[in-house]
Amino acid sequence: MDKLRITGGRTLQGEVTISGAKNAALPELCAALLTAEPVMLTNVPRLRDVATMRHLLDNMGVKTETHGQRGGVSLHAADSLTAEAPYELVKTMRASVLVLGPLLARFGHARVSLPGGCAIGSRPVDQHIKGMQAMGAEIAVEHGYMVARLGGGRTRLQGARITTDMVTVTGTENFLMAATLAQGETVLENAAQEPEITDLAEMLIAMGAKIEGHGTSRIRIQGVDQLHGCTHQVVADRIEAGTFLCAVAATGGEVLLRHGRADHLDAVIEKLREAGAQIESGSDEQGLFIRVRASGRLKAQSFRTTEYPGFPTDMQAQFMALNCIAQGTSTVTETIFENRFMHVNEMVRLGARIQTDGKVAVVEGRERLSGATVMATDLRASASLVIAGLVADGETIVDRIYHLDRGYDQMEEKLRGIGADIERVK
Repeated sequence: MDKLRITGGRTLQGEVTISGAKNAALPELCAALLTAEPVMLTNVPRLRDVATMRHLLDNMGVKTETHGQRGGVSLHAADSLTAEAPYELVKTMRASVLVLGPLLARFGHARVSLPGGCAIGSRPVDQHIKGMQAMGAEIAVEHGYMVARLGGGRTRLQGARITTDMVTVTGTENFLMAATLAQGETVLENAAQEPEITDLAEMLIAMGAKIEGHGTSRIRIQGVDQLHGCTHQVVADRIEAGTFLCAVAATGGEVLLRHGRADHLDAVIEKLREAGAQIESGSDEQGLFIRVRASGRLKAQSFRTTEYPGFPTDMQAQFMALNCIAQGTSTVTETIFENRFMHVNEMVRLGARIQTDGKVAVVEGRERLSGATVMATDLRASASLVIAGLVADGETIVDRIYHLDRGYDQMEEKLRGIGADIERVK
């Protein structure tokens, strides 16, 4: 099992190219199920979750191919597919539930295993089932599978008004894809507003879908008879960009994040600026960028995670790592997922002073951390431990980095390219 060996104490200097967003690429790979024509995605990140999703689609009969070095992936979902997602392929990644909507919309039936994934909290699929039922599907949970078919002798899903009990990103994506081929108009109330959903909607529009309001809490979709192929570039990963921003803020230095989207990171950038980091954004002949500079000890910042455009739960652990060596005491409140403080015990092994009570963590900043062997428990926890290792005295070993590989494209190579002393060891 691979590990990362990190020797802390180096400032970071140079440029990093931000990869395509995992949370956009996964639903966009599934969107290829909506048409019998070829679809080309570019800027697809090289991640374990992407490989898992491609394996799932291959298993259904979708032909997928990699093209070139720029993250090109072509997909061709012909009419002779198997509309089933088996447990063996779904258990490792909860995003596999995203095949449910496209399969129902195009083929009228689906058999999808209940998903697995990270251990950061329960993420029930009841909202997905509720929305599909509103569109005329009959869904039963049998032997660990969601077995879905069109009800009432229908040949297509029906447009509906869907209001979820909570804001759900994958639910919004599933309904959005399903509604593109439904009969009539679908209105999604309380829709998630993440940039990855906007990117998915733009891809669907390029395929011939009629969508309005994406990026807001109310999305309108007018169903069409069929969609066609398209070429689409996956949006840059805001969480990867935010992770590098926190790393530079913690270690000091100056780094330019090539293709970083500052407009997708307002809440994180605001907190980093209040902490004392200098951040600017712009564009040049190579496209958008974010530049971050930091020196000396920054000021601790309290924050509360909320749905987009608030402070993202996927940045909570990374910013907590910064707070661990910042001046002052901060309060971190996690409102999205239970069990998302599992990195705290590992941070404490590095010398951090953190106390938790339910959804609240109180962090007392220290001048330095000390290297130790720590264990990653989930994707973003992995990134937080890497940041902590970059500023800790001595050597830090981060174990179980297969979590990191699920969502970061060659993170240790990118960090080494800007001056970090980090290597992957077997």
